[in-house]
Amino acid sequence: MKLYLSSYYLGNDPAKFADLFGDNKKVAIVMNAADVFGSAKRPDYLNREVASLATIGLEADELDLRDYFNDHDALVSNLKHYGGVWVVGGNSFSLRRAMHQSGFDHIVSKLVRAGEFVYGGFSAGAVAATPTLKGIELVDDPNMVPEGYDSEIIWEGLGLYGFSIAPHFKSDHPESAAIDRVVDYFESEGMPFKTLHDGEVIVVNG
Repeated sequence: MKLYLSSYYLGNDPAKFADLFGDNKKVAIVMNAADVFGSAKRPDYLNREVASLATIGLEADELDLRDYFNDHDALVSNLKHYGGVWVVGGNSFSLRRAMHQSGFDHIVSKLVRAGEFVYGGFSAGAVAATPTLKGIELVDDPNMVPEGYDSEIIWEGLGLYGFSIAPHFKSDHPESAAIDRVVDYFESEGMPFKTLHDGEVIVVNG
């Protein structure tokens, strides 16, 4: 598997993300974790990510999972054009719903496990790659449901990485104090986890 799981944006050594890609340098940006915040700031958010990825030689555009809620086969076809995905931060539960309703969770998990595809993400994007979202409700509201989304809370993560992740740990980030409570929860429940300061990244290659 090839994973790049960051606390905040691309982290301190983004070239390591680009190094995971083969000949296909196209990356799909998944922004559905931000759907709970509305659309006003979405273009600026997307443009920032496209520009950041371009600096490390990756050609990026958006893959809006809402377009595939009723057409999983189209998502399979579209993903063939990309070498990987970059899943941005926001609300982890909104993101997980979008992954499930589009079939992204099963499709991409299969591609990543086969070593054919790169999964990268930060904050919510990194959390979604873990076995479970349990504990993350202490920082992300699981009851924030964007229009067109199913209301059921999905607690299972993609399971691509074997530990829960606490991003923004002891960092200059507005969610850092809440992350302390998440870490306390992980410890009290005996859950295996990793903390990430902003700038830190987990890289899996192979």
